[in-house]
Amino acid sequence: MYNFHDDNDLDIIAHFGDDYEKHNDAVIPPIYMTSLHVTPKEAVGGPPREYFYGRGDNPTVELFEKKIAALERAEHALAFGSGMAAISSCLLANLSAGDHVVAVDTAYGPTRMFISQHLGKFGIENTFIPGDDIAQFEAACRPNTKVFYLESPSSMVFLLQDLRAVAALAAKRGVVTMIDNSWATPLYQKPITLGVDISIHTVSKYIGGHSDIIAGVASMNGEEMWSRVRDVRSQFGGILGPMEGWLATRGLRSMPLRIREHGRSALEIARRLETHPNIARVRHPGLDSDPGHGLAVRQMAGFTSPFSIELRCGTEGAREFVKRLKCFNLGPSWGGFESMVTMPYPIMPDAPQSNLIRLHIGLEDTETLYADLTASLNEINK
Repeated sequence: MYNFHDDNDLDIIAHFGDDYEKHNDAVIPPIYMTSLHVTPKEAVGGPPREYFYGRGDNPTVELFEKKIAALERAEHALAFGSGMAAISSCLLANLSAGDHVVAVDTAYGPTRMFISQHLGKFGIENTFIPGDDIAQFEAACRPNTKVFYLESPSSMVFLLQDLRAVAALAAKRGVVTMIDNSWATPLYQKPITLGVDISIHTVSKYIGGHSDIIAGVASMNGEEMWSRVRDVRSQFGGILGPMEGWLATRGLRSMPLRIREHGRSALEIARRLETHPNIARVRHPGLDSDPGHGLAVRQMAGFTSPFSIELRCGTEGAREFVKRLKCFNLGPSWGGFESMVTMPYPIMPDAPQSNLIRLHIGLEDTETLYADLTASLNEINK
């Protein structure tokens, strides 16, 4: 048996929870493609079995949850059918009519929509703030505030929140803190260790890594919190399927190597783009010039790929820039092997500005991608 360290991220990913003997010494644990685990008739009236019905638990999904919880240094993790299922379930498990949510206003668009529109239907109030100053959380907090919702770095403009400071304030006020930790992954940022209550990932991004699954996962401490979120997942039917659970574990096994290359290539390209005359600003927390860089190096162990650029042109010029790119696919996602470009305007009606472009640097050659970007940039204003 491999003698791995259960506090070493690479060992956790490679071996934690695999339990070879349980699965006939298979190096890859099998997929439990079953909706039901039957109970021996002699057990009638006894305590519930570990596995019973697939809407509640599945051994394949549970293995993935165990690895994520260990990586996050959390006691528990729960996997969901999508990132939004994880986000909405965690919010619903901790909010009731009359409660109030404080959320960062540059969080993922569907998350903002869920908080402002869907939770609003049930009498749950909200306040959106930039989140880059702890004083904003203090000012927004009310007697009925129950959740601080964070996303650091945030989806389009990559603003950071001071996780230790926000978690400390929340603890004093009796507020639950949640964060979308997808950008940094559990390897580069561990919010639970900084005091955050729930850390959420869209598995479709770096954890899956191959643009072939939709999934989400949430990590947390405490039986009571785990039970509340698990109950919502079961009642709404949002558990991850066994095939997707197996694919998520497969993607997780190669994630350290992939994000290292994504991050290296992205930071190199971001540094070069800072000097291009047709770019007004590059937003990447790994850059020394970024306003959040000091905080980033204090609470993160590394940097991944998505970053944004602000062009020195209007909306039409930005659209033409995107159309000229040959190596970047146009789409709203990121974290896969392929390079992607997103122009939030007009996809996002409340986008911060119409010349903002988000880039995800994939696993293609760095020089090829940089040449493609500069070739399109050089055509601006011609």
